[in-house]
Formats: sequence, structure tokens, C-alpha cells
Amino acid sequence: MPKIFEYFGLIFYFYSNEHEPIHVHVQHGDKESIFELIMMDGELERINIRGKAGSEPLSGKDHRIVEGFIRKYSKNIIQKWVKFFVMKQQVKSTNITTRL
Repeated sequence: MPKIFEYFGLIFYFYSNEHEPIHVHVQHGDKESIFELIMMDGELERINIRGKAGSEPLSGKDHRIVEGFIRKYSKNIIQKWVKFFVMKQQVKSTNITTRL
């Protein structure tokens, strides 16, 4: 389960046996939600949010923060997805310390 980002207590990661659409799990404490990146012609068209079975979802405030983060870093998330799932290479976690 590679961690790809940390952002002020929010942990972004993939599960190692993932599937499309491209999505990222985001955890804050004991809460977790899944954010699907829906792409159209190479651009982020929308973000679908769903819960993870057995976990309480992130708060509405955290959802808004994560959506803004994903909009800013979507290309980097996709690069990490391709590197890990397509190219079968390890990805490094990035700690973002500047607020959006």
C-alpha cells in the first residue's frame, strides 16, 4: 500500500491491488474516503467521492480540502499511478508542507 502524499495530517495512498478508474484513498485519523479522478482528453473532468466499506468517511471540510489538493496535484497523482501500476516501479511519498 504505497503512500504517495502527506498533507497536514491527510494521508494519500494506493492499495497495491487497485483497479480503474484512477483513484486515491485518503485517510485522516481513523476516517477514510476514496476519490476517483475522472479524466477526459487528458484533463481532470470531475472527482467522484465514495466511502470505504468499514470506515467512517472523511468530514465535509476534509473532502473540500482533498478535492482542492487533487485538482492541484492530479497530474502528479496520475504519474504515480502509472509508475506503480503500469510500470511496476516503486513511488516515493511527497510531504506537502505549503497550504493550498
